[in-house]
Amino acid sequence: LSTLLSAQGGDPHYGKPKRLNKMIELLEAGQPVYDSNVTGGGYEEGKKLAQTTNDLIQYEMEHGPFDPNRLRAFMQGLVDGGPTKSGHRTPTVIVTLPFLGLDAPSVRANTWVVEQILTTGVHGLMLCHARNAEAVRAFVAATRYPFDRQNLKGADRGLPEGLRGSGGQGPAARIWGISATEYLERADPWPMNPNGELILSLKMEDKYALENVDDITAVPGIA
Repeated sequence: LSTLLSAQGGDPHYGKPKRLNKMIELLEAGQPVYDSNVTGGGYEEGKKLAQTTNDLIQYEMEHGPFDPNRLRAFMQGLVDGGPTKSGHRTPTVIVTLPFLGLDAPSVRANTWVVEQILTTGVHGLMLCHARNAEAVRAFVAATRYPFDRQNLKGADRGLPEGLRGSGGQGPAARIWGISATEYLERADPWPMNPNGELILSLKMEDKYALENVDDITAVPGIA
């Protein structure tokens, strides 16, 4: 019973999933999120983990290999081995990025990495050594499409225009089990966008980040 309740966010009356991203669903309900870690997993690892009772899979690329093809195979394995015990298509997958948030130019120079990873259909990203707010704003912009979203009503004010280009939404949408058009709408950071399904997270892990922690955590788009 405890395993079942963990998979269902602790609610014995749980029905079908309310969100595509299970982590967001649990956070909105005030529930804890249980995670596991994977480094360099491929198709077979994904298929096996599709039935995990954990809600979140942290896919390590900061110190692990940067292999988007293997990550893509891992996501397909999750889909083929699913749905999860809670009825979600896959567990939430957040990738630890292989570059650091030292400053805005460093992040902007690696927007191609963000695009490569998001195209695989993951549900979020973690930026390590996030040292200042400008670097974090560039990080958020790298994950967003460059068009206005009327439902935000200024919630994303102060962010640069989105840098994510069209072209990778098709493969990601197939992993999410939705159309490419719907993916364009839903692939946006939560909770800034209440309808968004992406989780953007940070590691503030040195004295430079500590000095700027209030400004960093105030950047719209960070969950």
